[in-house]
Amino acid sequence: MDFPYRVFGEGIDDGALDQFYSAVELPYVTAAALMPDAHRGYTLPIGAVVATDNMVMPSWVGYDIGCGMLAMPTSYGELDVLDKAYQIYANILNQVPVGFKHNRRPLLPTHDIARPTETGESIFDTKGGYRQLGTLGGGNHFIEIGYGWDRQVWLVIHSGSRGIGHGIASHYMRKASPDDKLREGHYGFEADSPDGLDYQQDQEFCLQFALQNRLAIAKRVENAISSCIGGRMDYVNLINRNHNHVEKRGDLWIHRKGATHAEAGMMGVVPGNMRDGTYIVRGKGHAPALWSSSHGAGRVMGRKEAKRRVDVEDFRRTMDGITAKVGASTVDESPFAYKDIHSVMEHQTAMVDIIDHITPLINVKG
Repeated sequence: MDFPYRVFGEGIDDGALDQFYSAVELPYVTAAALMPDAHRGYTLPIGAVVATDNMVMPSWVGYDIGCGMLAMPTSYGELDVLDKAYQIYANILNQVPVGFKHNRRPLLPTHDIARPTETGESIFDTKGGYRQLGTLGGGNHFIEIGYGWDRQVWLVIHSGSRGIGHGIASHYMRKASPDDKLREGHYGFEADSPDGLDYQQDQEFCLQFALQNRLAIAKRVENAISSCIGGRMDYVNLINRNHNHVEKRGDLWIHRKGATHAEAGMMGVVPGNMRDGTYIVRGKGHAPALWSSSHGAGRVMGRKEAKRRVDVEDFRRTMDGITAKVGASTVDESPFAYKDIHSVMEHQTAMVDIIDHITPLINVKG
């Protein structure tokens, strides 16, 4: 290729750059790109896209396999949502388990999904199985209700494969390492080896489970809103795009770790933070970026640093007008812990076109 690697954006931390360059030097890497929201991660930075020749690398996908974004327009009225915001927020928390919570009973998916390997199925059962379906998780996962440029109300969901993806990722990271221990490092499998094929099968299960999880959350949110105001979700125009996966494209195996697939014409969702909302985008198929874009704003502070440095009162003031959990327990998710999403978008005009921007009215976090 004419572009062995590219770094997009400015001010990317040295730790992320060191991780990226160490990956680029590997003999089976054929191309790579670092998105403008990149920051240090486990083995490979969050925001990295790396193409390999016949290698799949579990640590380059990460722990939350299939984590991604779902967004769809609705027919709910903006003023109706604003008027009932606290009640809607409370209803969502009543219906959607967040953080480490899960369902008391299994919630079956609405569509058949891929079968995992026997090992994957065992991990699935151990991690709670379908009791995890329709649950949000914690950290930076969220449910957001806001309005676009034309004041149309949107639902935006960020969630993944929950403990199931974490368990499957841990299993294969351990299996790929030289001493069968969970160690940070560039360890993987030949794509056509038995372990490589098993990882692909279990990854596909996680990708489909993560989508079903977001759909189940959406249905619960729809019920929570509809019990307060009239309206419905527009599932026909739903956008789903995950940002943690490895897939084959021609002869390449493309790993996206915190990066959004952005082929020409492909719709995508790029969130910012609790205050600055979410961009709806359309991909341009930019080859130097390996047909990808950022998956969000990217962190400028780790969670411990944010809890130490960010003033809770500043957090409360900047979130004025948005119904959300704002306090010491979520200060690590405050806007101050993230890069400026608007600047990040300016660094990827070659990758995506901006179609809409969703301004938050309600934000639900674990």
